[in-house]
Amino acid sequence: MFGGEQEPDNYYVGIDVGTGSVRAAVVDQRGVLVAYSEQPIKKWEPQFNHHEQSSEDIWAACCVVTKKVVQGMDLSRIRGLGFDATCSLVVLDKQFRPLPVNHEGDSRRNVIMWLDHRAVSQVHRINETKHSVLQYVGGVMSVEMQAPKLLWLKENLKETCWDKARHFFDLPDFLSWKATGVIARSLCSLVCKWTYSAEKGWDDSFWKLIGLEDFVADNYSKIGNQVLPPGASLGSGLTPEAAKDLGLPTGIAVAASLIDAHAGGLGVIGADVRGNGLICEGQPVTSRLAIICGTSSCHMGISKDPIFVPGIWGPYFSAMVPGFWLNEGGQSVTGKLIDHMVQGHAAFPELQAKATARTWNNSVSE
Repeated sequence: MFGGEQEPDNYYVGIDVGTGSVRAAVVDQRGVLVAYSEQPIKKWEPQFNHHEQSSEDIWAACCVVTKKVVQGMDLSRIRGLGFDATCSLVVLDKQFRPLPVNHEGDSRRNVIMWLDHRAVSQVHRINETKHSVLQYVGGVMSVEMQAPKLLWLKENLKETCWDKARHFFDLPDFLSWKATGVIARSLCSLVCKWTYSAEKGWDDSFWKLIGLEDFVADNYSKIGNQVLPPGASLGSGLTPEAAKDLGLPTGIAVAASLIDAHAGGLGVIGADVRGNGLICEGQPVTSRLAIICGTSSCHMGISKDPIFVPGIWGPYFSAMVPGFWLNEGGQSVTGKLIDHMVQGHAAFPELQAKATARTWNNSVSE
């Protein structure tokens, strides 16, 4: 309180890029949801196990939903912006233009989605090396991580993509770059999906052993040699160009990004449970398990000391909560499988029509 009156609220914008859509939300300084909007994004499947998206389409969707959620607001009260997204691979050239990640040469499709499984041969060869970095991903690297995808690009699209590529971004980091012009990467993405160590940095021997010595030679500038903890403020904040695109004020603070599941994990692990009568009240955060459900499901827990479990990703130091080790496990496409079951039911078309009509009627009455 000041002068007998309550201070005006500050607001924060969060943008979440999932597998099939982009969501934006505005929350106030107490964490109360003020506004929400969602926009679908395009996906391509040119052949079996190849899943692609467009970084330009994703950014355009971010702009649509953000403009919707801040419509009618006092923009001077917006204090910050944060992104989370799927850990898909974005490829850009020296001028930050999209490069094709496909045999068709379609540069619009410059994103290899997280769920893409084209690099099966590459990940088998990586795992056969038994390199020490693999102990930090449960002993066996997933085909959905970035190293095998990068190796696939080098071996299959050398002239049309690999030789021209200057920037390989995890999608969350692409979005924060797009907003600020800062090419720094988040610890969250690099540690969890790229074999980076928060304590030791990149391991030259790993990249040389798997045939990607290119990154060592240029001091990792293509994949990230400026690394920041999640939530760190990026540069001078939102650039004039990005501010115009998003409908937000120039210069508002933009945070280093998070992977989408990890943003959810942070919210659960760090939730204030005082006075709710929950069993975890009064217990350390290391006693909590976050279960994040979307297209896939992910179980996440943190510890003060590293815990190595075969088949469980991690331990990842400071990737989600500063100073803590993260372990995560789960199942890919569990949510997608539920969708498949529901949509395949004979009653689905009728229920979908009723739900659509109910949504339309509610929006008209409002």
